[in-house]
Amino acid sequence: MTKLFTKLRSILPQLPYLPKAIKLVWQAAGYWIVIWVVLLIFQGILPAIQIYLVKTAINSFVAVVKTDIYSPNLTSALTYIAILVGLLLFGGAIANFNIWVRSLIAELTQDYVSSSIHRQAISLDLDFFESPDYYNRLHRACTQGKNQPVMLLENLGELSVNTLTLLSVAVVLLPLGIWLPLGLLLSSFPPFYVMYKSNHIENQWRLQNTVTQRYIDYYENILTEREFAAEVRLFALGDRFQTSYQKLRQKLRKEKMGLMRSRSLAQFSASFLSLVILGIALSWMVSQMARGKLSLGDLALLLQSLWLAQGLLHSLLRTFSKTYQNLFLLQDLFEFLSLQPLLIRESVECRQQNLGLTKGICFEQVSFYYPGSQRLALDGFTLTIPSGQIVAIVGENGAGKSTLVKLLCRFYDPEAGRITIDGVDIRDIATAELRQLFSVMFQFPARYQDTVANNIAIGALAASPTGGQIEAVAKMTGADIAIQQLPGGYDSLLGTRFGGSELSGGQWQRLALARAWLRSAPIVVLDEPTSAMDAWAEANWLGCLRKLAEGRTVIIITHRFTTAQQADMIHLMAEGMVVESGTHQELLVKGGSYAESWKMQVETQVQTKRST
Repeated sequence: MTKLFTKLRSILPQLPYLPKAIKLVWQAAGYWIVIWVVLLIFQGILPAIQIYLVKTAINSFVAVVKTDIYSPNLTSALTYIAILVGLLLFGGAIANFNIWVRSLIAELTQDYVSSSIHRQAISLDLDFFESPDYYNRLHRACTQGKNQPVMLLENLGELSVNTLTLLSVAVVLLPLGIWLPLGLLLSSFPPFYVMYKSNHIENQWRLQNTVTQRYIDYYENILTEREFAAEVRLFALGDRFQTSYQKLRQKLRKEKMGLMRSRSLAQFSASFLSLVILGIALSWMVSQMARGKLSLGDLALLLQSLWLAQGLLHSLLRTFSKTYQNLFLLQDLFEFLSLQPLLIRESVECRQQNLGLTKGICFEQVSFYYPGSQRLALDGFTLTIPSGQIVAIVGENGAGKSTLVKLLCRFYDPEAGRITIDGVDIRDIATAELRQLFSVMFQFPARYQDTVANNIAIGALAASPTGGQIEAVAKMTGADIAIQQLPGGYDSLLGTRFGGSELSGGQWQRLALARAWLRSAPIVVLDEPTSAMDAWAEANWLGCLRKLAEGRTVIIITHRFTTAQQADMIHLMAEGMVVESGTHQELLVKGGSYAESWKMQVETQVQTKRST
């Protein structure tokens, strides 16, 4: 048995995914699988029993014709007919119930697989989101592998029923001669071989064209999604992207039709050979009839069996082909589910530290590359942020400011150096506990298609904030100004995807600020918190900053020096390093890069006011 499995695995490397898929379906549907299997067994053997009953009933009627109509043979014939009718009704009931059970199993399995994909995507590090290979795997898992366990289950069920029926028919035919079952078996070999080779070639083609298919999806998004709609129309890009889409579709269509043409020719040749083998078996049957070795009932049995077997062989071929395809596509699903996070988490050293923040945060000679990049985002970066202070980190785009946020939250690990909180390396802190220390407003905060209240509360769901707390923080960040203008206030649905209200960039930003402040965390990181605000909104928010920051350590990453000047300490970054540090006044007195940039920003603001 082991040698057989090894041989099959060498022919079909995807074979190990079969037990994995069955286990997955079992985890999703449980005892419903047992009920489904029992129903399949009944469905598989009933056709052979019915064929045998037809043969017996016909022979009984022939006996009646040869004797007296009132002979016991008539009673036997009518009894067989009654049993046959009962079996037909029973089979119909089983088939209908099986459809319901199969649908339930399919729904349970699809939900379970979707949850597995979602959990896996959430568990993976941000490194994966920098890799095209990850998106290839995700694309294949979601678009092609997601429904495969359900489809495999259905195909295995159909395969089992047809195989069981075919074996049952072969057993019924066996008393008439060994050549008939053998002929049926041999006639199935050519089509199965063609199916195996064709599916193997097509799946290799599918894997090779994953990137092409992703480009097709990308161009379709550009042509249909709101995100691109304005620029596509303004710059007249519709024809350009539609042409790119059509070129790739034409390429795939041409290649796919070529594969289908080759497959059709091979299948026709295999079917012809199969018919030749069946013809030989049929010739043997005719010769036996000529010798008087077959009764009328035997003839009916034989014709029904051959008719049923031929249909079953074609059905088996199609189902086996689909099952083979399922295994290839299951590879996409299980390869994605087997991806492992790159960061070392929850190791022996990772323990509950019960940290707050009493001393401060230290970056010690930290160097970092983004995945796939040869440029250092941080180069020997060293910085201490005392607890309880408001610290601003300023610098040009690409200086490495936002990278600090990602490393602090341990979305990535540095190439060299370490980051500590109250002297403890963050790699020695359980990931969940570490992230509870932070509330972060990212540079491009998410816009949830949900109510206003939920948009603010979503970062603090564990604390179950009250409506009063949500409203209070919205007022302090200036978000309530826009909320009061909405028809449903804090219950208003936001975002146009589901028919809600749309906000301006600055209004969304103030909601994100309220979200960050509502979360009860000792460290608050704000990445470009005022970039989308006008000068009035920025001034109102800065006026509340000290009150909001009370009792917390606040890190503000910004390119606006009007925001930075409110901090207790300012650090100017350039090329992944801190080049100047001090208070706003101290840095102006030094007359360095900070002072020059401040002067330029002030002059720009003055000119803007004059022009307006």
